Amino acid sequence: MNEIKEISSKSIVGAIRRLVRLTYLDSRAMVKRYGITGPQSLVLKSLIESVEPLSSATLSRKLNVSPANITGIIDRLEEKGLVKRLKKQGDRRAILIELTEKGIGFGQQLPDLIEKKLINGLGDLDSAEIDRIYMAFNKIIQIIEGATEDTTETSYY
Repeated sequence: MNEIKEISSKSIVGAIRRLVRLTYLDSRAMVKRYGITGPQSLVLKSLIESVEPLSSATLSRKLNVSPANITGIIDRLEEKGLVKRLKKQGDRRAILIELTEKGIGFGQQLPDLIEKKLINGLGDLDSAEIDRIYMAFNKIIQIIEGATEDTTETSYY
């Protein structure tokens, strides 16, 4: 690799590290100020946006979090009295997640997470620029996935 490409590649890695750090700091600030994590906040916000209770599988897919991790997040929110589990009518096996009154009030006071800020900022760009960024991120993901031996699902939530 020539020197210019190496410097550029290291700059990209540095930018990714900064992005990861900003996401981590945003989540830490949420814990410090509100006593919940960023992923817990995302679940609350998703339930607030929904017109009806959601299954944990739906939340898992919507937030791109493994089913096992979403279960832990819901457990912790339930312990705090922010959500409750309901049996779906007509199917006793299916469980839906619903906000409690406390969860609604608490969730409405939460600030936007870094994801929302990023979505809003990207919305200000033209479609071609958004497509270029998307393709570049997908290429980075392909490089990382191709370089890892263990491709089992990992989540930081």
